[in-house]
Amino acid sequence: MAGPGRETRGIVDAPDLFTRVRFRLRDPAPELRPHVEHYWLIDWDLEEPYTSQVVPHPCVHLVFQRSESGGAAGRAGTAEVYGVVQGLFSQRLEGRGRVCGVKFRPGAFRPFAPGRPVSDWTGRRVPADEALTAPGGGPPASVIAPDVLAPADEDARVAALDAYLLPLLPAPDPQAELAKSLAERARTDRSLLRVDALARAGDLSVRSLQRLFSGYVGVGPKWVILRHRIHEALQRAEKDPEPDWARLAADLGYSDQAHLVRDFTATVGVPPTAFAPH
Repeated sequence: MAGPGRETRGIVDAPDLFTRVRFRLRDPAPELRPHVEHYWLIDWDLEEPYTSQVVPHPCVHLVFQRSESGGAAGRAGTAEVYGVVQGLFSQRLEGRGRVCGVKFRPGAFRPFAPGRPVSDWTGRRVPADEALTAPGGGPPASVIAPDVLAPADEDARVAALDAYLLPLLPAPDPQAELAKSLAERARTDRSLLRVDALARAGDLSVRSLQRLFSGYVGVGPKWVILRHRIHEALQRAEKDPEPDWARLAADLGYSDQAHLVRDFTATVGVPPTAFAPH
């Protein structure tokens, strides 16, 4: 089992967030790793409210959460599936609380909820037992949120997440494997800047690729390609106090700097020239 780790890509002003919360990444059980990228664990105890912001990845999350500010339901804990968020994701944190999250790999969630395309969950938060399906049909075994959230020991929380997910392991799904493979190509292959190029990489028509991504990723292939460009731009903006935006736009496949500025501003909320590391 891997030790704590951090991933900042997509987090707006990650250094500021990490001064306010305990944030760790943990590996799931080996059997789950083809489907789950990692678990993410957050604990906070704040004197003043704080709003975290993330430029989301094309991933579905399973989120167990408890907050003292959430009334009786918040104190008891909730378990929800978060579909892909297409805009900037903002979360207000206050008082004391804890989150245990599961980040599914792009394209990997559909076999856990085979009854509906992943695009049906996009932009939505629904109770976990509404979305997830146990092998053979029916809702998942009753594992309520406090079973995951209650342990003070981090390893025990990771074990509880494994215990929740392992009984839900689905049968192999060739379409899910194809969707995962192409989503990963879109993330790692910087030469794939157009949807038609990604379709050719999968030996698919553009229309077939769009249907595959709607059913298994939850957003279209163009959105996925553009989102990875914004992540790259955001990461460079955090590292370089004076980035060369024109050169970065060219590196990321934009026709000109104006198109990068437009996409960055629409996603992050401010133009890249106004974004500076603290």
